[in-house]
Amino acid sequence: MSENGFAALGLGQTLEATLASQGLTEPTPIQQQAIPMLLEGADLIASAPTGTGKTAAFLLPALVRLTAAPKIKSTGPRVLVLTPTRELAQQVANAAKQFSRQLNRVKTVCVTGGESYREQNRAISAPHEIMVATPGRLMDQMQSGRLDFSRLEVLVLDEADRMLDMGFSDDVMTIASKLPADRQTVCFTATMSRTVLQLSQQLQKSPKTLEVKAEVARTEAIDQHVIFVDNFGHKRRLLSHWLNGEASGQAVVFTSTKRSADELAAALDAEGHATAALHGDLQQRQRTRMLNQLRRGEVRVLVATDVAARGIDVPAITHVFNFDLPRFAEDYVHRIGRTGRAGANGTAVSFVGRDDVGALRGIERFIGRPVKISEVEGMVADFKPGARGDGRRPAPRKWDERRPQGERREGRPFGDRNFGDRRPQGERSFGDRRPFASEPRAFGDRAPRGESFGNSERPASRDVYPKREAFRRDDSAPRSFGDRPRETAPYGERPQREARAGAERSFGDRRPEAPRKSWGDSKPFGSSERPRRKFD
Repeated sequence: MSENGFAALGLGQTLEATLASQGLTEPTPIQQQAIPMLLEGADLIASAPTGTGKTAAFLLPALVRLTAAPKIKSTGPRVLVLTPTRELAQQVANAAKQFSRQLNRVKTVCVTGGESYREQNRAISAPHEIMVATPGRLMDQMQSGRLDFSRLEVLVLDEADRMLDMGFSDDVMTIASKLPADRQTVCFTATMSRTVLQLSQQLQKSPKTLEVKAEVARTEAIDQHVIFVDNFGHKRRLLSHWLNGEASGQAVVFTSTKRSADELAAALDAEGHATAALHGDLQQRQRTRMLNQLRRGEVRVLVATDVAARGIDVPAITHVFNFDLPRFAEDYVHRIGRTGRAGANGTAVSFVGRDDVGALRGIERFIGRPVKISEVEGMVADFKPGARGDGRRPAPRKWDERRPQGERREGRPFGDRNFGDRRPQGERSFGDRRPFASEPRAFGDRAPRGESFGNSERPASRDVYPKREAFRRDDSAPRSFGDRPRETAPYGERPQREARAGAERSFGDRRPEAPRKSWGDSKPFGSSERPRRKFD
């Protein structure tokens, strides 16, 4: 085998010399397997995490294709790379510029959110061969009509699983519908989930599948620790202890929310640590400035959300702290992958509380081994896994362990006792409020023991079961208000009541009907014939 391992892959002398100048002489497993497949022109869906050289795995074959003359003359890109985050897009664009440094007429543009539209419009209007973009901003530029994809040859979906988690599936399908149908489609993902495979079926044509199990091997160079915590204050004290002691280099602290990142960054900065916060609410100019400060060593601690879990490549990062555990196990691998890069060793510390035990078990299943549990002297947590309230059920005991061997339950055997019976055998069962069959039972009384429901004999005494007529009131007795005698006449044939004073009255008439008067027949005011009342 030659001195340069990339020579056997067929990249060409120009790219081999460029890689050698950057210190890259041996391909990684994903590069060694993916590059020959992509050079053949086949569609590919590959599973590989960040930090394993996948960027070069899809950029190098694309650059080999760019050395040939295009079939269609245009100013649009020949290679389009879609990424879920701005940081990852900038990292891929920088790698493309470095790899194509010795190639003629190969220009790379980056189209992401948070940037000025004027500068982006100027960049995409000039001829370019590689475009690295995020789906949201690319959709905006496509609606403006400034993009021309007539000569596109390669479409790359980097971190496809992350794009689907962030809700970019519809945007990706819309973008793909505007591209030429005879393109080569490459899909890189961290996990071969069902949604990723469904997306692949809609975008790719008979793709080849490549799955590199590099997650565990990647994390072996990272010293991983789990420290149990009782509350938020305990977690804060442990973080300060590590930053003031063992974490002598640069560190990244991951939180679950943007607000937590800002508050924790302000608290650490007040303690004397050069700290910056990075999350999705910041403008791209601010995010780029913070990453440059981290690379130059001006910022020692970077507090970030999962937006920084992919796309940060700073070799000086020695520690990663999971202040809050991630929701998905694969995000844990991406987080701790910010340290231990380029063959260096790193340390990852995760703070686990009562509500995080389930997430920790999922992470351990994903990486294939348990994470080492560590403690800090003087700050040991009262909480331990398996304690009450940690979210895990205790393991059920076996049947023979429920009672000491040889010990038997006192009382009658199972089946000799009626439901609810708590008295010795021979006495009345629960609910029996009368003697046995010696006296008549009241209404609702249970049948004697031994009789089936509904087969008991009903007593003939009317005093026990009186008929309904016995409760009716005698018609000769005086009735109370509202008690009317029952009318036996059928409905509609009831006799009319006698009219008072022999006069026929209408419904609601309280007096004899008076002759109807017309309007204006009333007497003048003061001429009433009624006698005046005399007040005493």
